[in-house]
Amino acid sequence: MGTTVRIIGAPMDYGADRRGVDMGPSAIRYAGLADGLVHAGVEPVDAGDLSIPRAEERDPDVDQPSRGNAKFLREVEDVCTRLSDQVADALAADEFPLVLGGDHSVAIGSMHGSSRDANLGVIWFDAHADLNTPETSPSGNVHGMPLAATLGRGAFEEMEWATAPGVREESIAYVGLRSIDERERELLRESQMTAFTMADIDERGMTAVVADALDVATDGTDGIHVSLDLDWLDPKTAPGVGTPVRGGVTYREAHAALETVSQRQETDGIVRSMDVVEVNPILDEGNETATLAAELTASAFGERIL
Repeated sequence: MGTTVRIIGAPMDYGADRRGVDMGPSAIRYAGLADGLVHAGVEPVDAGDLSIPRAEERDPDVDQPSRGNAKFLREVEDVCTRLSDQVADALAADEFPLVLGGDHSVAIGSMHGSSRDANLGVIWFDAHADLNTPETSPSGNVHGMPLAATLGRGAFEEMEWATAPGVREESIAYVGLRSIDERERELLRESQMTAFTMADIDERGMTAVVADALDVATDGTDGIHVSLDLDWLDPKTAPGVGTPVRGGVTYREAHAALETVSQRQETDGIVRSMDVVEVNPILDEGNETATLAAELTASAFGERIL
């Protein structure tokens, strides 16, 4: 990671079915993100937030045959296109792009921008597979589709704003899956992606699993993108998320995971970009989830107990 971290806010909630994640970037900043990054030894530079109209001002546009079941896809395209440019600009300026969501569909823009001139591996810290397409999605919520979009699956195949040729299936590793739609399960089994579930973490421990995931994501790539969805954690630890799933990662397991990423970064310089998503202050308790997001981000950048 570069010594200068460019913080890019993407306060988008078009991809989710519950309002509130658009306030996530502000909540994470308020929770002390910049101070945590300074303590971790990097210099934060805040680029502010992308300007994003409210969902109430737009048409969900669900029923267009060419787009399938994907709500607000036109709006998601606009945001992710601009976000991709900002991420690419940060890398060109030798800065590290840190994207604050917003719902997880912002990762389409993060990965697109980070992979413009690189083969990009991906570590996906999430309870969900996010591999639905407009054809398979039961909800039409694009925050359940970012990896399918990036890989050009289904209707996304013809959408240049979404697909990232520098991201290959075999360079994607999930960590902590525990809620997968039946069609996603089939797609995962048929793919070359690597999926570590909560059962793997239970059996082998978090640091061993993350080390293996890093090996997958760095094999034959120029660097990796780290995507951290706060619903990866157990809802008792991170209550402020829109799609909570019981049985998630604990507070210490989460820190151990991001510390493992940081340790590998210190030796091999592997991480190019990161996004932190799905913090919903409306559903949170005392900004607890946003505070955890800020802490985990600092751990990823090298903050330690000693």
